[in-house]
Amino acid sequence: MVYLLAIDQGTTSTRALVLSDSFEIKSMSQQEFPQHFPAPGWVEHDPEDLWSTVLATCRSAIAKIGATARDIAAVGITNQRETTVIWDRATGKAIHNAIVWQDRRTAERCEHLKAEGHEELIASKTGLLLDPYFSGTKIGAILDSVAGARQRAERGELAFGTIDTFLLWRLTGGREHATDATNASRTMLCNIHTGEWDDELLELLNVPRALLPEIKDSSALYGETSPELFDGPIAIRGIAGDQQAATVGQACFEPGMMKSTYGTGCFALLNTGETAIRSKNRLLTTIAYQLKGKRTFALEGSIFVAGAAVQWLRDGLKVIGNAAETGSLAAAADPEQAVYLVPAFVGLGAPYWDANARGAMFGLTRNTGPQEFARAALEAVCYQTHDLMSAMRADWPGSSNAKSILRVDGGMTTSDWTMQRLADILDAPVDRPSITETTALGAAYLAGLSAGLCPEPSEFMANWKLERRFTPSLQAHVRQRLIAGWQDAVRRTLS
Repeated sequence: MVYLLAIDQGTTSTRALVLSDSFEIKSMSQQEFPQHFPAPGWVEHDPEDLWSTVLATCRSAIAKIGATARDIAAVGITNQRETTVIWDRATGKAIHNAIVWQDRRTAERCEHLKAEGHEELIASKTGLLLDPYFSGTKIGAILDSVAGARQRAERGELAFGTIDTFLLWRLTGGREHATDATNASRTMLCNIHTGEWDDELLELLNVPRALLPEIKDSSALYGETSPELFDGPIAIRGIAGDQQAATVGQACFEPGMMKSTYGTGCFALLNTGETAIRSKNRLLTTIAYQLKGKRTFALEGSIFVAGAAVQWLRDGLKVIGNAAETGSLAAAADPEQAVYLVPAFVGLGAPYWDANARGAMFGLTRNTGPQEFARAALEAVCYQTHDLMSAMRADWPGSSNAKSILRVDGGMTTSDWTMQRLADILDAPVDRPSITETTALGAAYLAGLSAGLCPEPSEFMANWKLERRFTPSLQAHVRQRLIAGWQDAVRRTLS
């Protein structure tokens, strides 16, 4: 049997999955790694933790089915986006911890650029807002905090990459320095209309061009793994940022199709085809995927905290022992208590984009307990998704009155309570696929497509399978009251 290996390097853990060429998951290995918070609003990862967990999980997943490198036709990589690494080209060692996408340390720099009137230029070329979320200002933060780094970068001694690029470099023994169009589109340095690095943006953000990787298709030959890593070389044939990989895995290949992934954060993407729609509601315009040199675009809404709120309940407040408890606790919550969590732990994302907002709980009483906290954490994800879908309907021509079907994936979707609540709050059907590992599936598909093992997108789309559809059942006046309470809570939280 021929297999595909998917590397899914996420924000809190790394996973490797081995899939058959018919997309059946044969094995999976997962490892968590430490999070580093050197200052309020700052989030870092040790790049060596990312690399060691990738290597260990890949070896484990391959070993579990008794396979060898010769049995693996291709590797696909999907990754936490925007997280920024700069390393020494000679040694492969990072010069600083990776600055994670959640990190807000460059908020002041972004505000300064806005005050100078640069946000319109950045938005018109990149489809992004001027926010610390993206890689561009993170690069500057590293170069300016490490002595001599900027001079070394200008001499070509250093390399920049999002996590896909860093892993590709390590997997190929430093032979390949490349990224795909989806990851490039999240850096604030790539002109999404040309698909190339933009000199005007590089100058504005003071990023040396010598740092940058080559931009390639999402499905392409990226090189081969060093033979000693897996007892033989394996071709690397697909790369996509995690949310774009999930869009592919959900087979959202037609304009108007929408998916939302619920992991550490929540990210909703609406396929807009060949048209890069400029949002009027502070959504992002991004590259959904690039195949055979042709870019497909999407509107994206980014929520910084989804599953991370459940992690906070477990690790911060210690009111739950594990994430699986939240659904039953939420179901047992007092319906008379209107408790809202606005999880702005690292600011608020779309459609608010307030880097200085911080998390808050509203509606607490003496009777509020773990059940109400659990319900508030899960409902916060539903309310934030409602905010995104409302903005997308306003931006997408002709769909403002449509009840779009939302395809969902990610760890939180295993909770039936949460998915039913999501359908109720959205007043729209929510479809959960039979394969919920859609991020890894998308990476595997892109790799298999390049290897000639996988069908073209239209056929892949026809084979998408539904596991369960959640349909709204909440009375309209109750839904409206709940949403009004959420909107009031957000207003009180905004800085």
